[in-house]
Amino acid sequence: MELVITTNPDPTLYTVAVAGEVDISNASKLRDAINMALEQPTEAVQLDFAKVSYIDSTGIGVLVGAAHHAADHKLRFSVANAQPSVMRVAQLLGVDEEIGIMPA
Repeated sequence: MELVITTNPDPTLYTVAVAGEVDISNASKLRDAINMALEQPTEAVQLDFAKVSYIDSTGIGVLVGAAHHAADHKLRFSVANAQPSVMRVAQLLGVDEEIGIMPA
């Protein structure tokens, strides 16, 4: 499934909506979108994962890296509307709190 990413830049909350499956084949596309968002003049970056049905460990690694990048830039970072399968992977890897992931 193709990964579709749309952004909604805002000075207080830059939203990155993601749809599809995040895996090793397209994780770099997600990383690039997040890095671009983190470089914008905003207070917080939030990923909307309402339409993400699957994520592998490579995708989780992108989220962990993004959370650290955001902290280095003094920005809030979170992942909203995570589906149960995505929440489960983050919890199994023990990074759910680190990346600020919230269920749908």
